[in-house]
Parts: sequence; structure tokens; C-alpha cells
Amino acid sequence: MMQEPVNIGEMIFHHTGDSHELDFEPLGRIELPQWHSIHVGPITFDPSPTRHVVFMLLAATIVLTVMMLAARGLARARREHRAPRGFAGAIEAMVLFVRDDIAIQNIGQEMGRKYAPLIMTFFFFILICNLLGLLPWGASPTGNLAVTGAMALVAFIAIEVGGMVKLGPKGYFSTIWMHVDGLPPAGSFLISLFMVPIELLSKRVKPFALMVRLFGNITAGHFVILAMFGIVFTFGHFGLGSWALGVGTAAFVVCVMILELLVAFLQAYVFATLSAVFIGLMQHEH
Repeated sequence: MMQEPVNIGEMIFHHTGDSHELDFEPLGRIELPQWHSIHVGPITFDPSPTRHVVFMLLAATIVLTVMMLAARGLARARREHRAPRGFAGAIEAMVLFVRDDIAIQNIGQEMGRKYAPLIMTFFFFILICNLLGLLPWGASPTGNLAVTGAMALVAFIAIEVGGMVKLGPKGYFSTIWMHVDGLPPAGSFLISLFMVPIELLSKRVKPFALMVRLFGNITAGHFVILAMFGIVFTFGHFGLGSWALGVGTAAFVVCVMILELLVAFLQAYVFATLSAVFIGLMQHEH
């Protein structure tokens, strides 16, 4: 009996896409509840939970639990008048790194401390979401444009609203309509007139870059790993050669998985850093 060929494309999109079920094959599947859609004029909202929503809530729960356990360990260390060590010490080092080397370094001493909780939330939430996608039967919510788009929207609001509050209406308007020193009024007006569309476009490009960069890098890694596994199924009829191909592919996939572990940390760092940089740029008039 000939074995039915494996659809590699379907396997890849089934793993990376969203769905209304949790797939634990070959152990089974869990169907998620599907609720009635909500219609608001021409817009339809589907409040039904999906796989990415479940893993997103799981990531938020893990982040909250980790921070609470670390806070308890730090409080115990202070009561005992000693330096924190172990799990609490490691989390404290990561928190201090994000606060000092990302938030304060790019936003400034005064405002950096105020924005540090937001930057830390971005970093740890994205990190856990990325790591969940590397687990068996796991999924990466950051491989969903809706998730990365929502985080980019939060960053966009923090950038623009924070800039308006810090600079005031006049100072914020100067980030759009720039005054060019050293030119006659007519020349300065003409250059500023051409620069206004570019400045307005740049305000929208920043969150778009945050959204697409995170989504693309996380999704690409899963595509590579699943495509390499697909080679085994595609050329598995080569007899003895298929064993060599399988061993070579498995070794390559292990290397890619190690690289993906690095990418999980790197993309969390990049998103947090770029958000801090964009916020910092809006804290000063152009």
C-alpha cells in the first residue's frame, strides 16, 4: 500500500496559523468554544478564543507568576540582609538590564524610569511568547499579525501621546512642521511644506516596522524548521539514503532550534529597544 504523500504547505500553515482548537496530536485535540459574533455596524467582531489567544494568556500568566516569585525572593533577601541569588537574582539582573540599558539609556534618566514598566512588559511578554512557540505542541502568538499589531499600536500611543504630554501642543506640532534655521522665511516654509507628509508618514512607519519585523522573524524560523522536516517526508522513500537524510536533517533542525532560542531573546530585545528609541526621540523637539 502506497503511503499518502504529506502536504508540506498544509503542515506548515497548520502549525503557524491560528485555529479554534489546541492540537496535541497524536494524543488528541481540544476544541475551543466558539461564541456568536458581535456586529457593530459594518464591523464584525469574533470574541471566540483561538489557539494564539490561549497561548497569549498563558504567556501573560507566566510573566506575572515569574515576577511575583522574583519579588518574593527579593523581599526575602532584603529581610535577611543579603544579595539575591538563584532565580530571584537572575530575574532582577534581567529587569535591571531592561530598565537601565534599554529604557533609561534611550529615553533619559527622568522619563526612562516612567516608561520602564512598559518597556519591561514588552520585553518579557514577547520573550515568553517566542519561547512558547519552541515547545512541543506550542504556538507563538507573536507569529500573528493581530498580536504584533496590537503591541505596535500600544507603542504608537505611548510614543505620540507621551510626546504631546512632554512637549505640549506647540512642541509636538514642531515635530511635524519643522523650522529650518539659516534659510529665508519663504525657503524655510517651502522645505517644511514638503517635509510634513514625510514626517506624518514616518509616524506610521515606526509602528508598522515594529509589527512586521517581529511577525516576520518569528514566522520565518518556524517555516524553516517545518520545511526541513518536510524534506524527510518528501524523500523518505530512498531506502538507506533516507536514513542519512533524516539524520542530517535532524542535526540541522537542532542547530536551527538553538538559533531560534537566540532569536527569541533577540526579537524581544529589538522590539523593546526600538520602542524605547522611538519614545525617546519624541521627548525632544526637532
